[in-house]
Amino acid sequence: MYIAEAFKYRHEFWRYILGTLLVIAGVIIGQIPLAVVIFLSGGMEVMGMEESQIMQVLEPNLNLFLMLLTFAVGLVAVILAAKYLHGQSLRSLTTSRKKIDWGRVFFAFGLVAVLTVLLSLVDYYANPEDYVVNFKPVPFLILTLIAIVMIPLQTSFEEYFFRGYLMQGIGVFSGNRWLPLIITSVVFGGLHFFNPEVTQMGNIIMTYYIGTGFMLGIMTLMDDGLELALGFHAANNLVAVLLVTAEWTAFQSHSILKDISEPTAGWDVLVPIFIIYPALLYIMARKYGWKDWKHKLFGKVEKPETLKLSEEA
Repeated sequence: MYIAEAFKYRHEFWRYILGTLLVIAGVIIGQIPLAVVIFLSGGMEVMGMEESQIMQVLEPNLNLFLMLLTFAVGLVAVILAAKYLHGQSLRSLTTSRKKIDWGRVFFAFGLVAVLTVLLSLVDYYANPEDYVVNFKPVPFLILTLIAIVMIPLQTSFEEYFFRGYLMQGIGVFSGNRWLPLIITSVVFGGLHFFNPEVTQMGNIIMTYYIGTGFMLGIMTLMDDGLELALGFHAANNLVAVLLVTAEWTAFQSHSILKDISEPTAGWDVLVPIFIIYPALLYIMARKYGWKDWKHKLFGKVEKPETLKLSEEA
């Protein structure tokens, strides 16, 4: 089982505390280039600006690259913490299988990418007054190169840290699966509270962020690995940043379309949580033969028998 992979390596509680602090330090270090460039571009005036205003100080492609660089440094910190603090391989941090299943990554990526494009096109043709064409060939080409390289690093950081490192660590010490699922999902969603979307659309949008955390966590526990979550998250963010931007989003870009509608959120934010996400889970469950949902989501986490026998010997 995926969480039990942590038993094979050094898993003392203090190591996870120290590892988490190192990851936080890595993210802070990764923010330094963005902070320096923003300050040099805007001077002291940036000190009193809101986040959405600060992001407009820089050229969108440069701003996006520097924002994503923060997460890339964080990803390196997660991998180094796992390797040197726990002696854990990248494979075991990714999956309980003998090797990383890239087919699962690409399946989830393709499924979510196609769905996101279709839903975006439906909304564009249903509400054309809400969009303007934002396409500029050269800036879009640069955006595409940045996004293809950096977005997977950003989403991989979040998956390896929340659904990987923290889920395994909390699962080992709690002895169950439901607590790491709840904690990692709520913390993951809660960190999005500082996104400009929340300011513009209200706290109800947090339902979507936390619900997405639960979706990715369920996917990881049921499939005994991060592969599907990695593909899902990368496709969701990559397609979104290339297709549509808005002045009030966290990722402002030279995308194909720009949303000029008034940002609002109501019960429609529940559609992904209660309709789209369950449908995606059903498709994955059928494809990969998921069974015993109760045990995989709420059962105990126990040390593998082979490890118990070796320790007794």
